[in-house]
Amino acid sequence: MILYRPVGLEELVLIYKAFLRRFPARLPEQPIFYPVLNQEYATQIARDWNTRSGALAGYVTSFELDDSFAKSFPIHQVGASHHRELWVPSHELGELNDHILGMIRVVGAHFAPTFSGIIPKAYSLQGKDARQQLATLWGIYTYSLMDFHGEIAANAETVFAHYPYWEQLLGEGAAPNVDGNCLLPAIRKAWSSAFPQIPLGFERST
Repeated sequence: MILYRPVGLEELVLIYKAFLRRFPARLPEQPIFYPVLNQEYATQIARDWNTRSGALAGYVTSFELDDSFAKSFPIHQVGASHHRELWVPSHELGELNDHILGMIRVVGAHFAPTFSGIIPKAYSLQGKDARQQLATLWGIYTYSLMDFHGEIAANAETVFAHYPYWEQLLGEGAAPNVDGNCLLPAIRKAWSSAFPQIPLGFERST
C-alpha cells in the first residue's frame, strides 16, 4: 500500500535523522497516527495547514507499507471522497515503522512567505535564514568548490529540508543574483557525493 503523510519541518528533520526509514513517536496527546491514502489530500493538509503553524512549512512524504500489515488497520473517510486516512494507534507506530518498505520519500513541499527554516549554528550558513543561505551558497560556489562541498556536508540537515524551498525561490525568480541553473545541480552533485544513499529533493511516487 502506498501512503502519504503531511509533515512539518520539525517532523521532517526527525525522519531525516532516522535515515528516512521511520516516523517519530507521537506525543502523549496524539493517540492516533494517520497517514492518508492519496497525495491530493496530503497536499491539501501540507499546503493549507502546516504552512500556517510551527515553522510555516508543509512537506508531503510518501512511503510503501507491507499490505498484510496495512490491512490490520481501519480506513476512515473524514470528509470528501478523497479524505481517507489509515488510523494507527500511536503505540503501534513502532511496528508500522518496521513494516515500511524502502525509504520515506519527499514528494511535495509548501512554504509560507515568511518561512525562515532552520538557522544553522556553525560554518558559513551560521545565523542565516533559508533565503540568505541560498545567496551564501552561491557565493561559496563561485570561489571554492572544496568549501562548497564542505558546507553542504556540514549542514546536511538544513540542506535536506531547504532544498525544495530553494528550488521554489529560483523557479519564481525570487533570487535574481543567484544562477539556479548552476547552483541547484551543484548542490545535488555535492549531496550525492557526501550522502549517496539519501535522495535530495522530490522523488516521484508510484
